[in-house]
Amino acid sequence: MKLVAFLIHGFTASGMIAVLLSLDAIWQGDAKLAMLWLWAALLIDGLDGPLARWAKVSERLPHIDGAILDHVIDYMSYCVLPAVMIYRFGLVPEGFELPIAGLILVASLYVFANRDLKTAENDFRGFPALWNIVVFYLIVFDTPDIFNAVLCGFLSLMIFAPILVVHPFRVVALRPYTIFASIVWLSLSLAYLLVPNLTQNLMANLGFAIASLYFAVLCLWRSLRLPLGKL
Repeated sequence: MKLVAFLIHGFTASGMIAVLLSLDAIWQGDAKLAMLWLWAALLIDGLDGPLARWAKVSERLPHIDGAILDHVIDYMSYCVLPAVMIYRFGLVPEGFELPIAGLILVASLYVFANRDLKTAENDFRGFPALWNIVVFYLIVFDTPDIFNAVLCGFLSLMIFAPILVVHPFRVVALRPYTIFASIVWLSLSLAYLLVPNLTQNLMANLGFAIASLYFAVLCLWRSLRLPLGKL
């Protein structure tokens, strides 16, 4: 089982290879390929936690801090590369690329430094710096530059806001529905990156909108159900 624990840490570390390949795609100017590698990093990040808890990795390898390992990779894949993509691909109005990218990187540091980031029920407090997902929407749906800049500014503020954002696998309430919505979202997001012109398909857009709306409504409901002081 100690070998299994090492292998799980290795699986977590493989997320950095996906980060490197995404960076190479950004260098080559291929936004969708860069997003594909970030999608792979997101999948690895979603699977390594359950595997680590199943194998009791922290008990079998107490000298290796899996949380720090995870944070290093997450900051790169969730924050640094999306900020670089905003800068490299001009997703915001000209002249705002560097300020917006800098705002994202600095504000997101709070997420990784906040000791009270999660509630007892494993919700995130504030927007948990999911910039890889934000950039996915901006690139795939080709949203206007001004809208992108305003959205990035708003979400940077939401990092510090008294809201709850659901962890898709660790929050127990409605977990079967949340996992199903996560699978739908992940499957369609991959399809958008692989299938040309899928954004013109009504059924795909409807399914993706419903999955996205499910998470938005669930987060809003969980935020409103608690007194402000407990958020």
